[in-house]
Amino acid sequence: MGYSIDSGATTITATSFSAAVSATSGAHILHVKCWGTKVSEDLHINITVVPSTVSTPVFFPAAGTYKSAQRITLADATPGATIHYSTNGTSPTASSAVYAVPIPVTATTVIEAIAVVAGKPTSGFARGDYVIQPPSISPAIPANAIVASNLHRLATWKFNHDAGTPGTAVGETSLVSAPSRSGSARQFTSTYSNAGGEIFSVPYAIDVLSKHFVYDGWVWIEAGSSIANLEMDSNQVMADGKTVIYAFQCSDYSKKWEYSGAGATWVASSQPCDISTWQTNTWHHVQIAYSRDDAGNVTYQSVWLDGNQQVINATVPSAFALGWQVGVVQTQFQIDGLGANGSSMVYLDDLTISRW
Repeated sequence: MGYSIDSGATTITATSFSAAVSATSGAHILHVKCWGTKVSEDLHINITVVPSTVSTPVFFPAAGTYKSAQRITLADATPGATIHYSTNGTSPTASSAVYAVPIPVTATTVIEAIAVVAGKPTSGFARGDYVIQPPSISPAIPANAIVASNLHRLATWKFNHDAGTPGTAVGETSLVSAPSRSGSARQFTSTYSNAGGEIFSVPYAIDVLSKHFVYDGWVWIEAGSSIANLEMDSNQVMADGKTVIYAFQCSDYSKKWEYSGAGATWVASSQPCDISTWQTNTWHHVQIAYSRDDAGNVTYQSVWLDGNQQVINATVPSAFALGWQVGVVQTQFQIDGLGANGSSMVYLDDLTISRW
């Protein structure tokens, strides 16, 4: 027996066979022959080449809910495939954007994609739903909290050199219309020598009962300012006459957020904060959550800088017999100089402190 395609060579086989034959697409004649019985059969066949399937694109990381912005990589298993995608809710076509680099996803986005290879059917649709749900950008404040707002506008701000710092410092403060967020920001100026620090403070309530505080303010650092530490505090005198110090600062020395520990010494937390890296001439949102117990032990819970939460979770004794008026609640804003001498200009706006 044997067979051949069109006028091609004959392939000799045994008394029976099962074989694969190949030819170009189009019309052909398949000749099948059996010489012992003088049988010859011509089969008219038409060959159509069916293109192989193009793989559907895949996404990395997989679609889902994320707490932060993602960069989405698209890939396809078919060699030579070109991926087209859309992010505007329309189905992608061969005319849609060509994927070349990872797609940044900073908010909830739907990505759809197809893969195309010339001469082959387009792949199936791939779809990825990416939900971006960042963690809370601000501390939780209960409905029963007492909210003291616009504290930066109070006319009773005082200032003096912090004797706990070396050198000298001379300060001044006033309300200005620019730069400001609310139309009236408080300006703090300080000239120092030998890393001297200037304290700016204002009392704003009488309260021995509140144990939870959230400091919320906007800070602008003028370009050219020389600052070693920027301190934002709340202080409260309990019913027993002891003053609870809620002291918190961003330090250029340790490059950390620091809090007041035992003996009123500064303790560096595990969370980074380098005041020298804060962008100047722009507003920065600072929120600090802390609380105390009946003995005056303070727990520094978290700080938020421009919406980014950093968990501190540190508890330290922080009650001192300072002889202050019972129940007085005040806030302090302190600027420590950096180096032998220099000056700084810092602005504070929309200062609100909630307590409960």
